[in-house]
Amino acid sequence: MARIIPLSEGSFTVDGTKQFVPFDDRKDQLKDRPAGSLLVEIQPFLVITDRDILLMDTGLGFRNPDGILQLHQNLIDNGINPMEVTKVLMSHLHKDHSGGVISTDPVTGERSLSFPHATYYVSKPELDYAFANDGKSYHKEDFDLLAQRDNVVFTEGKGTIDGYIHYEWSGGHCPYHQVFLVDDGEDKVFFGGDEAPQISQMRSRFVAKYDYDGKRASELRQEYMERGKAGDWTFLFYHDTKQPTTKFQI
Repeated sequence: MARIIPLSEGSFTVDGTKQFVPFDDRKDQLKDRPAGSLLVEIQPFLVITDRDILLMDTGLGFRNPDGILQLHQNLIDNGINPMEVTKVLMSHLHKDHSGGVISTDPVTGERSLSFPHATYYVSKPELDYAFANDGKSYHKEDFDLLAQRDNVVFTEGKGTIDGYIHYEWSGGHCPYHQVFLVDDGEDKVFFGGDEAPQISQMRSRFVAKYDYDGKRASELRQEYMERGKAGDWTFLFYHDTKQPTTKFQI
């Protein structure tokens, strides 16, 4: 049976500037943030199967006050050595999902992949697109080492990893976004990245302006929800501030 561990880095608001500003619901008010601000969680996930320790996306890459990568600390707090992660599955490379791909040593300045013993699975068209569109949403310094390391597997279209991790191109939130379904024979765990970011978006037919193809993204959310109902999937919501996971009932 798969074990799922949410690895929240906290709640943030984000507006048209694409800056992620920490949000504490005990003292902050959304109305005090710039017009159009969205409230989101930044929440990678760990999925532990009998074969792998899987990391789904890598957060913002912030360090805690002790200088430790927050993502590493979150793993340690859950009894997981970051060096034990076997696979890193990247839905896409926007900065709030790829910030923890690379770790920079605060003393030496040396840059390395944050999970050097893991194999990274990255959409090759997404990497090419991200390099070409370095700016607000993509920061190439967050992921440029992916093009230079031999523990990176490039995906494209639709396929299967080790016979039980299925990936497919989605292309709604950004042109080369991909989603993953982990099926270990007992559980089916679906990670939709920003195609399925929050439970509220699954239940509505909302067309978001921040999606590359809002109509497609909206349709995909409905499609995934229906497939999930039929297949008894557990959904992982990267940006949901209240509910990290759910199953939709038929």
